[in-house]
Amino acid sequence: MARSTRGTAGACLAALLALGAACAAPEAPPPRAPRPAATAPDGGFTLVASGDVLPHSSIIRRARADAGGHGYDFRRMLAGARSVIAPADLAICHMETVYGAPGDYSGYPVFRSPPQVAAGLRATGYDACSTASNHTLDAGAAGVARTLEALDRAGIAHAGSGRTAAEGRGPARLRAGGAEIAHLAYTYDTNGYAQPPGRPWTVNLIDRRRIVADARAARRAGADVVVVSLHWGTEWQDEPNEQQLTLGRRLTASRTRGRPDIDLILGTHAHVPQAYEKVNGVWIIYGMGDQIAGAMINHEGADDVRGNLGTIGRFTFDRPARPGARWRVTRAAFVPMWFDPGTGRAVNLNKALARGAGGDVRALRDRIRRTVLSRGATGDGLLMGE
Repeated sequence: MARSTRGTAGACLAALLALGAACAAPEAPPPRAPRPAATAPDGGFTLVASGDVLPHSSIIRRARADAGGHGYDFRRMLAGARSVIAPADLAICHMETVYGAPGDYSGYPVFRSPPQVAAGLRATGYDACSTASNHTLDAGAAGVARTLEALDRAGIAHAGSGRTAAEGRGPARLRAGGAEIAHLAYTYDTNGYAQPPGRPWTVNLIDRRRIVADARAARRAGADVVVVSLHWGTEWQDEPNEQQLTLGRRLTASRTRGRPDIDLILGTHAHVPQAYEKVNGVWIIYGMGDQIAGAMINHEGADDVRGNLGTIGRFTFDRPARPGARWRVTRAAFVPMWFDPGTGRAVNLNKALARGAGGDVRALRDRIRRTVLSRGATGDGLLMGE
């Protein structure tokens, strides 16, 4: 995990100008409104997903300031993503860190985040989060329990870690547009922390056979769509590594009676945006980048703006013509995002450009677009959205 600097507005501007980008102004948080009706026609649904929520110490301080020094408010920093998240029928985040006990909050290298993160995610419009990451065991079983309890209180479903064997192994079960969706999540590692004694199900580890078995079990239990979140890849590497490519091919090739066992793969961990690709007829996002993170320092010890870039994937699933057939993705898009560590705000880069932001912001947006499309996703219909 890359560490974070404190992240001032001046430092942010200097780093971004070096790569052809500029800091954007913060946005005031909009009031929470009911979720709009389904955005997909004919009983389908639209799913959106975003990258790592990674509250470094600077992010925790920002949330404290946004709450006026009383508690922690994560709604303001996420407000810039709300216009993409809230209208979707189903929105999935990646909660990379676990939550600390009251007053025991910390950033890199051992994360313990304020539980108010969960309320901020819900206010933004998220319905579910993956919770399997290399930081899931940073605070042991107690940290996992605190995290899942806070997500439960916020009304956010979760997959990838558990307080019981059934919860740890089982998927999050969600509904949208008349479909039942099963969400599964797994991580490549836990930074050397062992599973708590007698609790080998506390966090799900990547194992191809198990992932396929879990997906098939979810399908037998009635899931129309199976979504798998994978915390994988190489940090700071724009291209997917060999594990991602090989595992992605094998998982998307897995079928039961000709129907794919997995309908969508959502990747996190690399802290930089990676490509989207359709493999064996199934969309894979190798890496969505970071949704929230402090100003990032890469493995060479340099400030690296890529650690604050991300995407939101948006996929429209259409209802099949007959019961039991496959729900297919008929529209796929990505929205380029930037978390401004100077102001502590999520910025939709296309919206910023529409409001008159300069060429520096355009350079950031175009960098994300080149990376996302680097494996030929344009030919499969992937569009850049707002």
